[in-house]
Amino acid sequence: MALATHAWWLAILRLLGTVVTGVVLGWLFGHVWAGLAAVLALHLLWQLATLFRLDWWVRHRSYAAPPNLGGSWGEIVAQVMRLHRRKRFHKQRYIQLVRQIQRSTAALPDGVVILNAQREIVWFNRTASTLLGLRGHDDFGLRIDNLLRQPEFGRYLQEAQYDVPLVIRAKVAPETHLSLQVVPYGEGQQLLLVRDVSRQVRLEAMRKDFVANASHELRSPLTVVSGYLETLGQDPALDPELRAPVGEMRRQTERMTSIIRDLLALSRLEESDAVVEEQPIDVSALMAMLRKDVLARAEHPRDINIRIDSPAQLRGSESEVHSAFSNLVDNAAKYTPPQGSIEMRWWTDDGGAHFSVTDTGIGIQAEHIPRLTERFYRADPGRSRATGGSGLGLAIVKHVLQRHAALLEIRSAVGSGSTFTCHFPAHRVVTEHEELREVV
Repeated sequence: MALATHAWWLAILRLLGTVVTGVVLGWLFGHVWAGLAAVLALHLLWQLATLFRLDWWVRHRSYAAPPNLGGSWGEIVAQVMRLHRRKRFHKQRYIQLVRQIQRSTAALPDGVVILNAQREIVWFNRTASTLLGLRGHDDFGLRIDNLLRQPEFGRYLQEAQYDVPLVIRAKVAPETHLSLQVVPYGEGQQLLLVRDVSRQVRLEAMRKDFVANASHELRSPLTVVSGYLETLGQDPALDPELRAPVGEMRRQTERMTSIIRDLLALSRLEESDAVVEEQPIDVSALMAMLRKDVLARAEHPRDINIRIDSPAQLRGSESEVHSAFSNLVDNAAKYTPPQGSIEMRWWTDDGGAHFSVTDTGIGIQAEHIPRLTERFYRADPGRSRATGGSGLGLAIVKHVLQRHAALLEIRSAVGSGSTFTCHFPAHRVVTEHEELREVV
């Protein structure tokens, strides 16, 4: 700062010296103003020449040496050189950082594709090129949905529900399964993460096949055992001391049969690729049937209420929806004390249709709620076994709702009961006007 101030003082003194020189020369020749004008014109020409040299150096500074200028012009040259060195330093650091990022992402086992706000490809690593069949710089600037034309991927981008990855078959190798997940960042930019999950998909298929086959093979022996135990329990000649053990064996056999039945139902839901039936379901009649089933139990909550806030029907598979609703009501009945109550509610709004089951039971701790729809998961294992729960009911509910493009919402607090709500999209709602149109 001191050097810059000193340079400007020198420039001012030089200008004053020029003016004085012009006045003295003009006085000697008898034309003061003419002498002053001539000297100022020469000073201006010198300044223009210096400015030209500075401009030429700025344009060619990558290879030209800086001009040797004094005063304020020399200070400007020094400032430009400092800015140039600083810019070059930051540019080299930026280039090194970009190269490090590219090398690190290129070494990742997963594919990475950088997309801009228009979902155009900005960059991708070698793994993404191999898995998705992308071609070097040829695909830069192209929209990712124009290169991956699977309909499910288009719906995934359109719905923008990026919490759960999408699994598709690879275009370059149909036997390869890829997991795709979009991660938004910055201002509209996105990362597309690609992973080869073929091994996990094969293991999952093997697990499902094993469970389905084992359940199918166990069903017949259990039916035979259950029949013999029932006959044995009704035999009047049976030793009284054996009646209790035989009765317990019958209960456990029935529980195993229920588990196998649920496993087979779940396997059918997971393996089915068929389109969900599009038949109207009278939800109010279904709710009345579920209420009768609960009241037919030997032990049930005192109050079983039904609240119907909409005459609309639901479009879908009646058997699957009945299974899902029945599991929700069955769970509420199991975990609600005899003096408690259950309410089933059906309503519609602009968001679609909704079915809820609210109980005044024991409630569920918050840490258990995210895992309730997993197979065999129990928030209270001891109580579940005592009530005969298999841990598969909510898994069945989840798969049925997924097949109907619906969601399950769970709200619960310990000691305050629980509410399980099924949210169906608007296109699943059948209004009275639509019913009349179908009849006509």
